[in-house]
Amino acid sequence: MKVLVTGGTGVVGPEVVRRLLRRGHSVRLLSRHASDDRKAFEGDVEAFDGDIGDAASVHGAAEGCDAVVHLAAVVAERPPEVTFERVNVEGTRNLVAEAERARVLRFVHVSSLGADRGESDYHRSKKQGEDIARTFSREWIIVRPGNVFGPGDEQISLLLKMMRTMPVVPLVGKGDDPFQPVWCEDCGEALAVAAERADLAGRELDLAGPEVTSMNQVLDRFEAITDRHPTRLPLPAWIESTGAKLAAKFGIETPVNADQITMVTEGNVIPEGRENALDVLGVKATPLDEALGKLGDSLPERLPSEGIGPMHRKLYSAVIRGSRLDAEGLIALLRDEFPSLAPRETVVVGAEPESPTRIAPGATLTMALPLRGHVQVRVEEVAPRAITLATLEGHPLAGAVRFLAEPAGDGAVRFEVQTWNRASTLADLLVMETLGGAIQTYTWTSLVETVIERSGGRAEKGVEVTRDDPDDQEGKAFERWLEELILRRVRRDDAPAPAMAAG
Repeated sequence: MKVLVTGGTGVVGPEVVRRLLRRGHSVRLLSRHASDDRKAFEGDVEAFDGDIGDAASVHGAAEGCDAVVHLAAVVAERPPEVTFERVNVEGTRNLVAEAERARVLRFVHVSSLGADRGESDYHRSKKQGEDIARTFSREWIIVRPGNVFGPGDEQISLLLKMMRTMPVVPLVGKGDDPFQPVWCEDCGEALAVAAERADLAGRELDLAGPEVTSMNQVLDRFEAITDRHPTRLPLPAWIESTGAKLAAKFGIETPVNADQITMVTEGNVIPEGRENALDVLGVKATPLDEALGKLGDSLPERLPSEGIGPMHRKLYSAVIRGSRLDAEGLIALLRDEFPSLAPRETVVVGAEPESPTRIAPGATLTMALPLRGHVQVRVEEVAPRAITLATLEGHPLAGAVRFLAEPAGDGAVRFEVQTWNRASTLADLLVMETLGGAIQTYTWTSLVETVIERSGGRAEKGVEVTRDDPDDQEGKAFERWLEELILRRVRRDDAPAPAMAAG
């Protein structure tokens, strides 16, 4: 089949696309920036740039498609362009009309668990979307996922980042409201299967994970994963809701909005007596402990374009003479012994139980930093003379660290650490301009000094530290290079394993 997927970004969308491809289907991706979004996928993925809130811009999107999986929606409003009415309601109306025009056979509408009974503005908009989906004249299926979590989600991933970096974690109420989170890969598989199932036409399916839990129980599990134990601060839901509403009024972004707080207090579980779509669709559920463990090492990269303030570049370099190691040997030393090269007073590599310490392609390294808690970087590149680490969500910096080595003539070798970054938040910007910047300089200077010592050589000029901030054009070029490097790594990770040779 050819399947039109709307909103193929975020937490669920990429998983739906990947699983449709693995099941042998082709995909047309509809989003505002589909031409860029499709770069994350290997396989038969076609881009269609369009805005579902604009009927004219989605005309032709479903042409030649057999099914539609309509995922695109918003959970928070940013008027006047991004509203529940424009996206969740009118966007669905526009997609149903386009599917009718193109004579698509099957329309899978992705709603939200509780939409048929919830009181939040978001749930009301999703219920209206369901009503519109039911008007589709051929096969329609409504799937209501509950709290979907995965890399970059705005609730459970946020709790994990708070657990790693904050001394206090606020709770909605006492943190005991029940919810039934579902791992993003399971949700993606379920929606891909739903697109194939003619026998489910006219069905409304609730979709959630295998276990009912609470915020406190999730935090208990994160304590075991991170070995951190911040104080929990229960706050009445009305206080958090009022604060979120005031923040929205003044244009201040908050981790959760008033609607999301309402949904937490309503309980996000499958009602007694209803089937779980995972069972109906034959999808094996990932146990909650296993999924939370996966999440611990899969938070997304924090690109420089997502930071604030100017981009800074610092170089920490040394020309080493008399080294026992050539350029490749210095990089191999860093790759294999990174934890012992970094100064433990400012960086502890492998800060969490069972977290890796060796630099290997795609590995996620967890480090403890002073005043910050635990942060993570991902290994994006391991080459004979270069290693690149990208910062992940929760890190005070948005960017990358590069380690480079090259011959410097007359038997010498040059070793260099480059940091390219913006601050992640305004608070991080203030810290980096003061104590944080000094800690960063000490850390990388000390690492280069240790590399010199381990090489058995000497650096007559010592470690040279240069602040060489890129101009706008150079900064954007680096951002593009880093983004493409990450995309290549993601595509390699997603590629199916080669079949074993016969005989």
